[in-house]
Amino acid sequence: MGDVLVETAGRLGRIRLNRPRALNALTHAMVGEIDAALDRFLADPAVAAVLLTGEGERGLCAGGDIRSLYDGDLAFAEGFWRDEYRLDSRIAAYEKPFVAVMDGLTMGGGVGLAGHARHRVVTERSRVAMPETGIGYLPDVGATWLLPRAPGETGTYLGLTGAPMDAADAIFAGFADAMVPVDALPRLVAALQELPEEAEAEDVAVMIRALARDPGPGSLAENRAVIDRCFAFDMVDEIVSALDADGSDFAARTLATLREKSPASLVLTLCLLRRGRTAPSLEDCLEREFHASLAVLAEGDFREGVRAAVIDKDRNPRWNPATLAAVDPARIAGWLRPRAAPVFS
Repeated sequence: MGDVLVETAGRLGRIRLNRPRALNALTHAMVGEIDAALDRFLADPAVAAVLLTGEGERGLCAGGDIRSLYDGDLAFAEGFWRDEYRLDSRIAAYEKPFVAVMDGLTMGGGVGLAGHARHRVVTERSRVAMPETGIGYLPDVGATWLLPRAPGETGTYLGLTGAPMDAADAIFAGFADAMVPVDALPRLVAALQELPEEAEAEDVAVMIRALARDPGPGSLAENRAVIDRCFAFDMVDEIVSALDADGSDFAARTLATLREKSPASLVLTLCLLRRGRTAPSLEDCLEREFHASLAVLAEGDFREGVRAAVIDKDRNPRWNPATLAAVDPARIAGWLRPRAAPVFS
């Protein structure tokens, strides 16, 4: 039993992430195995669609294996991210219907695998997030393409705070397409196994809609007015000031959350999100994220954030700099410059 289980069931090619004790965290080797599975399914005329799921009941994928990035050198990280981002791009353009089920926790690298899929399913247990500013990193894996396309400023809010989305919020923000209850997932798998040979994307969408349910109201829609008003600025300190002046309980909670994040990562993330708004393609965003990731690993708060969260687990990161006022704009601008050969030629 490997970390990625690949099989064909009827007309369905299945990819199952199989590190449940590690919340199916994505390793470099797993990226290669998934890519090889996509090659296999594309070449097999008997496979009409592909389904991505996670083993265990805790989640699809908690993100990339950040411990390996912490322990490895820049060359390791460059190879990992280069292959991961190419895989994310490939999933977005995959030639056969690709279904991703984000049951349970789906964060970071898990969003990269599922968030760009043609058919994105959440459940009543889903918690989807890009929490990277909390470990001194940045929303990557194409999140700076997805987040700016959420309604209003909700993507800015999600990217800076790392707030988790339930099913309703994930659909509202454009990270998912439908909510299928957990007890209906076996019926979805069975239906996909019976797809016709030349299945179209709409055939799969019809199957999903037949089992989908209304997830109910979500917090993003409920708080959108405050979010749009406070997160419309292009400087993080202006966002902080707007939240401070708002006076609502939601604004106060959000402000407290932002104050826990890496100041440098907040500034970098907002820059990337604003550039993502006018980006011509997903690949353009992935390319920019790649070089910024290398910079943050080499010079930013990433190692300190991982130390506090995963290595020592003291939950007390010592950010450098410690305040927004001390963040040097020239330093952040330097993190946006190319640092290695392009990911996409």
